Amino acid sequence: MRFISPKTDFAFKKIFGSDQSKDILISFLNAMIYSGESVIQDLEILDPYSAGDVVELKDTVLMQSLMGETPKTALHRYLDVKAVLEDQTTVLIEMQIWNVEAFEKRVVYNLCKTYGNQLKSGQGYFDLNPVIALTITDFKLFPSTEKVISCFYFQEKEEHLPYQENELAMVFVELPKFTKQLEELESVIDKWIYFIKEAPSLEIIPENLREIPQLEKALTIANQAGLSVSELEKLRKQEMVLEDTRGALSLAQREGIEQGIIQGIEQGIIQGRVQGERRVIVRQLERRFGQLSSNAIALIEALTNQELERLSEAIWDFQTREDLLNWLQQNSN
Repeated sequence: MRFISPKTDFAFKKIFGSDQSKDILISFLNAMIYSGESVIQDLEILDPYSAGDVVELKDTVLMQSLMGETPKTALHRYLDVKAVLEDQTTVLIEMQIWNVEAFEKRVVYNLCKTYGNQLKSGQGYFDLNPVIALTITDFKLFPSTEKVISCFYFQEKEEHLPYQENELAMVFVELPKFTKQLEELESVIDKWIYFIKEAPSLEIIPENLREIPQLEKALTIANQAGLSVSELEKLRKQEMVLEDTRGALSLAQREGIEQGIIQGIEQGIIQGRVQGERRVIVRQLERRFGQLSSNAIALIEALTNQELERLSEAIWDFQTREDLLNWLQQNSN
């Protein structure tokens, strides 16, 4: 068996956002948001965009962002899966491969925009329902903690009182922080995170993953043998975009390092030349006036390259130490 990676937009949406995925998504959300408790009993999966459109548009903008270009399409418009729970809570689920610029702001924007857009003309604020943003990242977003799952919501600063029963919440799952091996998996949380992170490395459906029927079903959907020709083509296109993006990012980093080394060498040469000129000027001044005071040396050290050039021209105009000190006090920064 070969399993597709849930990290790709196409695969993530097929596994968690298709018509047959309701029970899979319920199990996954209960694990990620409610610590494995069976809080969610039912939900409706919303599908505002087709899988192909999401892949093409989201990856186009991602490439533009990584290459430093201004995106032509607003990336915040395209989420992987959106669901409404039985209590009318909306959950936005997104898989994010790269840590692009302003990513954290985009998560907050999507959360708040979804919350505000619930109201239609004539409706009151009591019609607003909670919104949860669940974001799975393939990079470390919060380096100050080793927690794999982090939850944020409005609360009072000192006594940590929740505001309005957690009307808005953000849950982040950082895959690189999860290091358990297959034989170490214990909870339903462990098993779902392992599936997201390691599915392509599996050759069969392991017994400890079969223990969760919804997870076994997710792996069955992720089996490449069950994909149609058109689905395989979409998947290949997605994987090519990811590889191109990874290559572009690697090239940009390498060129940035090389450019930084060159700039460092050039800067070092300039600084070395300036220091050499400074030492020559000090020796010339000491030949005329004897050893300079620490105050005069400090003022000379503070001179810029242009000011050093002016000092070298003014040396022969000084008749006394006082002339030199007066010039330095007037011209030094």
